[in-house]
Amino acid sequence: MPAKVDYQRVIDAADEWITGRPGVVVLVFLVLTAGFAVGLPSVSTESGTEQFSEDVPAERALQDVNDKFSDPFAADEGSTQLIQRGENVLSKPGLLRMLTIQQRMADDPDMRVVETESAARIVARELDPSASTLEAEIDAVERATPGQIRTAVGTLAAENPGFSSLLSDDFNPTAASASATVGIVRHEVPAGISSGSGQGGSSPLEPIQLEAVYVADAAGGDVVVFGSGVIAQEFGTVIGDSLLIVVPAAVFFIILFLIVAYRDLVDLLLGTVALGMAIVWTFGFMGFAGIAFSQILIAVPPLLLAVGIDFGIHAINRYREERLDEDDPQQAMRTTTDQLLVAFFIVTATTVIGFSSNLVSGLLPIREFGVVAAIGITFTFLIFGVFLPAFKLYTDELRVRYPIPTFSQAPIGSEGSSLGGVLSIGVGIAKRAPVVFLVVALVGAGGAGYYAAGIDTTFSQEQFLPPEETADFYDLLPEPFKPGEYTITATINFLEDNFESSEDDETVVYVEGPMERDSALESMYRAGEDPPETFVRDGRHARESSIVTVILAYQERDPDFDALVARNDRNANGIPDRNLDEVYDYLFASPAREQTLDYLTEDRRNARVVYAVQADATDTEVTDDTRLVADRYRMGATATGQIVVFKAISDIIFESAIVSLALAIAGTAVFLLLIYWVLEGRASLGLANLVPIVVTVAFVGGSMRYLGFSLNAFTATVLAMTIGLGIDYSVHLTHRYIDERRIQPTVVSALSRTVYGTGGALLGSVLTTVFGIGVLVLSVFPAIGDFGLLTGLSVVYAFLSSLLVLPAALVVWERLFGVGDIDAATPGAGAGPAATPSVD
Repeated sequence: MPAKVDYQRVIDAADEWITGRPGVVVLVFLVLTAGFAVGLPSVSTESGTEQFSEDVPAERALQDVNDKFSDPFAADEGSTQLIQRGENVLSKPGLLRMLTIQQRMADDPDMRVVETESAARIVARELDPSASTLEAEIDAVERATPGQIRTAVGTLAAENPGFSSLLSDDFNPTAASASATVGIVRHEVPAGISSGSGQGGSSPLEPIQLEAVYVADAAGGDVVVFGSGVIAQEFGTVIGDSLLIVVPAAVFFIILFLIVAYRDLVDLLLGTVALGMAIVWTFGFMGFAGIAFSQILIAVPPLLLAVGIDFGIHAINRYREERLDEDDPQQAMRTTTDQLLVAFFIVTATTVIGFSSNLVSGLLPIREFGVVAAIGITFTFLIFGVFLPAFKLYTDELRVRYPIPTFSQAPIGSEGSSLGGVLSIGVGIAKRAPVVFLVVALVGAGGAGYYAAGIDTTFSQEQFLPPEETADFYDLLPEPFKPGEYTITATINFLEDNFESSEDDETVVYVEGPMERDSALESMYRAGEDPPETFVRDGRHARESSIVTVILAYQERDPDFDALVARNDRNANGIPDRNLDEVYDYLFASPAREQTLDYLTEDRRNARVVYAVQADATDTEVTDDTRLVADRYRMGATATGQIVVFKAISDIIFESAIVSLALAIAGTAVFLLLIYWVLEGRASLGLANLVPIVVTVAFVGGSMRYLGFSLNAFTATVLAMTIGLGIDYSVHLTHRYIDERRIQPTVVSALSRTVYGTGGALLGSVLTTVFGIGVLVLSVFPAIGDFGLLTGLSVVYAFLSSLLVLPAALVVWERLFGVGDIDAATPGAGAGPAATPSVD
């Protein structure tokens, strides 16, 4: 066939370079490696949850809210949170401790403090209205008696709605007591410095907040410093601790199993160098392309290692097989590359199709993952398909000239060996009951896929944070491998559990429109009447914080303002419904200006309404109910808040995973049908090749749900990796079977020879990959540990499916589309199915 001649011409050209000029090939690839290495310093890091939400409408609305309204509990780049707890923070010593810390921070020019706020400052100003500095406020508290402090606290609780928001939920205004409070210190961030989230990236506040830790410790008491700088520092620590544990363990296991697979020092070095080159090329490409190394791209190095290890072991092992019967190393390598380049190309092309399917994702990091993985796999194909064979030939020539030690050059597994007997279990099943076993496997895969449809799709910030507590076995590790202590997750949980305005128990409606319209406030308040079930109720109305609640609260403090509202309240319900610009002017000029700006922009164009929601409500329920309430607004209103954003991201991740998976399987099927028609004249062989891949993906998805894993940004990539790894193993076996079918008398004997020849290399690849990448479960960072466990599991499933399911699929394929008997000698042995170029 003309197509076959074309592909053979390409193979012959590659053979000429690999076997005829191995030194030149090695030199060219080393120069390219040096070129890609130049791009490594340009690889930046990008972390946190906001990278997944850049294109999400709810996130854009939330960003508008954060830009236009102050939120004391937000992880603002320009602020430090001082979380005081463990005592009555409203007692005289408690108030003085917070004021002292804020004063010391404000007096330090290196901390660039521009503003401070706290419940302690509000109490001090209530005690002495003339106090306008921290020094004066400290004096006011020091002069006050406990009774005066209790009176001030009681007054503030009744008249200032912003006061209680800085105190924990157990705030008792009568006793003037609370177990925790949050003080805010805002800083001037130097212009031109990227803010970032602090989660895994650098933060300009890191040195400021680390210095604040020393200030807080010196003041005594239990005061925790929290903010993006602390998060950045601790996130860097947990990643460093994880790498310190995982990298040595991964290197140990990879080297150990490569030693077992290669059993030769030179070949071990060849494979290791090739693996390193694949990583350098891929990351160098990222640097040149300006793609930041986000957390989801952690999946790429294990993927390249998995495929590279497999390619390397297959290349070396197949070459050793050929050398058993061929004395000429060049001819042996030519035969090896003739077979393996085709198999490597099929694996690479189908894997690239699988990862390119991620380009349809609505999330930029997942699209970038698809691009980088596809490029990395292509690089791996070139390095292990061209460079490694040439390097192997070149070093073998050096062995002849120089006394380079040679250990073992025997291939893994051989006919009649105990290992070969274990690996050929699937052949025995295929010989006795192929149809029954194949039906059972497909039915089981269908059940696993149906079960996997109920997998949790929760997306939360905690998936990207260090653990609150580390496992006990880490305590047994010696220094420097023993991880440190991490506080940010515990701090976030403390805020969520003890403060009403924590992220996990509130939702936000962002209102856009002229707020001077007479009906604006009435419409806003009516939207909260008879609220959905997930909303916390105050009577028949949703518990909310908004410009309306600020107006209602300030009416009780200021008689003149109360009269102004009454004059403009036509239905006498306490909510003005005309001349709203006058009402707003009064508020912006009053002591309630800060509270007003929390819920209404000064240009009166935007407002936010914060609703309290039930803590035990699901993200889906809260999101649906928030959208329902937003639809009640007469003006433009958008449901937002962290719960809504994370739910939107979860939906996109789930949709992307399903669509990408469907496209990957469909694209892979089409390509396999096409390539086997072009190469062998039998398109239907691609269907047999696809069966173990589908089985593997289904069982990986079912296992994810059974083990309690959610489909998040990390685990969603495992499904794409499963296709790549499944294709890798099944293509090697299928393509080797085609070659053996040409020369073996029966289907069973061809399968046996295939498993004996290729199964050993697959086993070496699996063991190296599972133990080398599976050690990620030791990571202190939970998301990386989960990824390592699922990756190892997918590798095992792909291996077992290829050895057990594929032989039965090939036997069934032979019965439906092949020629000759399954067990008896095939008429015209030596031709086999590949010799009959009919198209199915």
